[in-house]
Amino acid sequence: LTSTARPSHTQQGHTETEIMSILEYNGAAIIAMVGKDCVGIASDKRLGLQYQTVATDFKKVFQMGDTLFLGLAGLATDVQTVHADCKYRVNMYKLREERDIKPATFSAMISSMLYSRRFAPWFVEPVVAGLDAKGKPYIWAADLLGCGLSTSDFVVSGTCTENMMGMCESLFKKDLEPDELFEVLAQSLMASVDRDAYS
Repeated sequence: LTSTARPSHTQQGHTETEIMSILEYNGAAIIAMVGKDCVGIASDKRLGLQYQTVATDFKKVFQMGDTLFLGLAGLATDVQTVHADCKYRVNMYKLREERDIKPATFSAMISSMLYSRRFAPWFVEPVVAGLDAKGKPYIWAADLLGCGLSTSDFVVSGTCTENMMGMCESLFKKDLEPDELFEVLAQSLMASVDRDAYS
């Protein structure tokens, strides 16, 4: 795996090299949350090179269907590559099946796609949020090898996951209305990102 070194100081004043994950290189923060018959996904838009900000309009959440969204945290080049590949596969699915892809099916597709590249992986951590055919909320997140997790409350991905987890656990309540869900997502994301220089 490619990694970047950054200095860290020990108590005696000696400098040691701390290895950084390539997933943190460009920075990201993505949250998906379930409400009452609704779902929300939010991300920051910062593109960075470690602590340096390059752009503030980098897209990390993509609409893959009428009620299906994909968030990608990780290396910026791989985010764009995986999004293009997912878009292609969703379009092929629509042509073959003559129907929209379900969120659970889309998650399985991404999981398989990432696992097939396990020996030369894309450095992305996907988050899927959507509504199934019955209007039931669905959220899912995975690591770069496609090992996924679907929950009934919220999932987080990116460089400040600890901060986001803490904020979401504090603010999340079951059966949030759409307006309340928007507010909780916004507050959780903003409070977390403000405490993390990478996102």
